[in-house]
Amino acid sequence: MDRVTEYRQIVCQFLENFAKIDDNAQLIFDRDRDRYLIMHNEWRNDYRIYGCAIQLDIIEEQIWIQHNSTEIYVDRELIQLGIDPKDIVLGFRSPSIRQCLAELSA
Repeated sequence: MDRVTEYRQIVCQFLENFAKIDDNAQLIFDRDRDRYLIMHNEWRNDYRIYGCAIQLDIIEEQIWIQHNSTEIYVDRELIQLGIDPKDIVLGFRSPSIRQCLAELSA
């Protein structure tokens, strides 16, 4: 199995497991474009809860964490599931911060 196929399986497994503990999580998988999201769309009394909880993309054989509004350390979870730490990009960070982080870990 090639790396991208393996990463797709891991990402989907991770998000599906997250959705099992959150009854209001909506899984959105675009396998053609390698975009994977968990959305919330619900009401709590008169307050609407709507938005993206987690967005992961696969870009050039790397997992990009585009958004994480949960308390979960998504990168750590993905590493435990078999993703190489070098293949995780914190897409929600500015390019200059990502460069500094890459230099620190080198």
